[in-house]
Amino acid sequence: MVFRFLLLFRENFRIALRSIRSNLLRTVLTILIIAIGITALVGILTAIDSIKSSLNSQFTNMGANTFTISNRGMRIHIGEHGKRIRYKNITFREAMQFKDEFTFPCTVSIYTRASGTATVKYNTVKTNPNIQVLGVDDLYIQVAGHEVKKGRNFTAQEILMNTNVVILGNELVKNLFALNENPLEKIIAIGNGKYRVIGVLKEKGTSFGGQGDKICLLPLNNVRQYFARPDMSYTISVMPADSKFLELAFNEAEGQFRTIRKLTYKDEDNFEITKSDNLVNMLISDLKYVTIAATIIGIITLLGAAIGLMNIMLVQVSERTREIGTRKAMGAKSKIIKQQFLFEAVLIGQIGGFLGIIFGILSGNAVASFIGSAFIIPWVWIIGGVILCFLVSIASGLLPAIKASRLDPIEALRFE
Repeated sequence: MVFRFLLLFRENFRIALRSIRSNLLRTVLTILIIAIGITALVGILTAIDSIKSSLNSQFTNMGANTFTISNRGMRIHIGEHGKRIRYKNITFREAMQFKDEFTFPCTVSIYTRASGTATVKYNTVKTNPNIQVLGVDDLYIQVAGHEVKKGRNFTAQEILMNTNVVILGNELVKNLFALNENPLEKIIAIGNGKYRVIGVLKEKGTSFGGQGDKICLLPLNNVRQYFARPDMSYTISVMPADSKFLELAFNEAEGQFRTIRKLTYKDEDNFEITKSDNLVNMLISDLKYVTIAATIIGIITLLGAAIGLMNIMLVQVSERTREIGTRKAMGAKSKIIKQQFLFEAVLIGQIGGFLGIIFGILSGNAVASFIGSAFIIPWVWIIGGVILCFLVSIASGLLPAIKASRLDPIEALRFE
C-alpha cells in the first residue's frame, strides 16, 4: 500500500514538473504573487514579534516588575464653573515615612529630579545644557534596572552625609573624557558644585522615556541641600522580592500611601501609582492593528494569487485535453486525473509559499536587526503560511481538476 502510494506520488510529481516547465512564465508569475502575499504576511508578523521582544527587553532594562508612586499632575474641570485642581507634591517626609513603614517584602527606593537642563564640565570640556541630574538613594540603581560598569554604588554613609560624589551615565563619560581615560576619582563640575566620580553606569539606551546614558546620579541628601526648590517632589520606586506578588504589593502600597496622606475612603487618590509594564502593554496592544492590517494585505494578495493559479490550471485543462483523453482511454480513472491536477496546484502553491516564508523571515529579521532585537524564527507563522498556501492551492485547483476529470475521453481525443 505504501509502495503504491509512493509510485503514485512520484508519477504525479513528474507530471506536475513537466507541466510547470511547459508554462514556465505563467507559473513563475503565479509563484511570485503567492510569495509576495506570504512575504507580506510572515515578514510583517515576524517584525511585530521582534518589536514585542524588543519592547519587553527595553522595559526590563528600565526596571522590570516595579511600580512608582509619584506626584499627580494638575487636573482641569471644564464647564461653567471650571477650575484647576493642583495636587500637592510628595514630600521627603512622606516618602521616607512610606519607606520606613511599608513592611511588604520588597525593595523601596526614593529619588527626585534635581535638573533636566544641567551642564557638566570636566577641565575644558563642557556638555550641552541637557543633562538629567537625579538625587537618589543607595537602592536606586538596583530598582531602576541600572548596572555599574566601573567603580561602585553609593554607600548609605555618603547618602546620609551629603557627600559630593557622582555616578555618571556611559554616554556622558564618552563626551567628557578622552578615549581610554579612566573617569574614576576625577573631579567634575555640575552647575556650581564640584563632584568626585565614583562610578560609571553600563550603557542602557534612551528608549521609551528613560533618562538614557546622559545622566548624573547624586546622593539624595546632596540634592536636597544644593538643588532645593519649593516645588520639589519625590518619587518612590518599589520592587517586590518576587515578581508574582507585584499586584499584591501594588494594592498594599496604595493603601499605605493613602494612610500617610491622610485620605478617607471618600477621597480620590492625590498621587499616581504606575506599573513599569503599563506603557509596554499599551504599545503591544496597539500593534494588534498592524497585525490585522498585515493579515488583510496578505489575504488580498493571496486572493489575487488564487485567481491567477486557477486561471493557469483552467488553461492547462484546455491545452492538455487530448492528453487527458489519452490517459482516460488507457484506463486512468477520473479520480486519478483529479489528483494529478490538484497535486500540480498544490506544488505551485507550496513553492510560492516556501519562497514567501524565506523572504518573510529575512525581511522581518532585517527589522529585528535594525532595532537591535534577536533573530526570530516564527514557527507559528511558518506553519500558518504552509497551511494557508495549501488551502489556496486546493481552492484554486479544485474547479479545474473537476473539469478535467469529467472530460469525455472520446470528445477529448477528437479535440484540436
